[in-house]
Amino acid sequence: MNDAPVALGFAIFIWWFSTGIVILLNRMSRSAVVLSLALSSLLGVASLVGLAHTAQQTGVAGAYCAFTCALLAWGWNELSFLTGWITGPRTTALPEGAIGWKRFVQSLRAVLWHELAILLVGCAIVAITWDAPNQVGTGTYLVLWIMRTSAKLNLFFGVRNLSEEFLPAHLAYLESFFRRRRFNAFFPFAVALASVCLWWLVVYASSPLTSEAQAVGAVLVGTMLALAILEHLMLVLPLDTTALWRWALRKKKGGVAADSFEAHTAPVLAPTLDKHDKLFQIH
Repeated sequence: MNDAPVALGFAIFIWWFSTGIVILLNRMSRSAVVLSLALSSLLGVASLVGLAHTAQQTGVAGAYCAFTCALLAWGWNELSFLTGWITGPRTTALPEGAIGWKRFVQSLRAVLWHELAILLVGCAIVAITWDAPNQVGTGTYLVLWIMRTSAKLNLFFGVRNLSEEFLPAHLAYLESFFRRRRFNAFFPFAVALASVCLWWLVVYASSPLTSEAQAVGAVLVGTMLALAILEHLMLVLPLDTTALWRWALRKKKGGVAADSFEAHTAPVLAPTLDKHDKLFQIH
């Protein structure tokens, strides 16, 4: 377990830095957004190639590589969503008076294409790593997918902190899909189940029967799960959720950044980039 502290620090740093980079890129100029989408797409394809390459590797380096590739694949999902490139068929705010099942359906329509994209990428990763000894990449992606879905549901049911500060200006209408409440009944079950899974990963990583590479992989996946649980807690605790990423949320002087993207993206990135519907964001 000598590598465990390094794996823990690496996962925390990647989580913090990559989240900030996605936020920052999405608030830059039109050309920067287009370039970031292109680069992210290339990195997304490269990440799948990397996962295929490392699927049969059972060393520590293979665990780190698979983990990083899974994060790159997830980063493509995040950036394509936040820029409005892949969203859903609903392109307006929640209708006034929509409650119950109607509210759920309209909220789902706001993110449908995004959810399908996540599913397709996830299926590709599972297929690439199927029955392979290195499942770190698959585990990482599944943790991100499940916990992000849980976060979306919590935003739908209602939480104290909506983290609307993380939404770019062109997606500000998404707040209409969220509900601000002190608490919801789904939250404790989601956190409890995630905590049980985290405990299992800790026990597995600590077992003398677990190899060094397996332990590193468990620490990497477990750290992402622990951070996702922390993000859930940030939804309900009276905390400033923007503090860790203030550097990415700052606008450039002269008003360039978030506003410039809002003003120019639609004609450049096609009609889908003008859509205003998602349920995402706990970062």
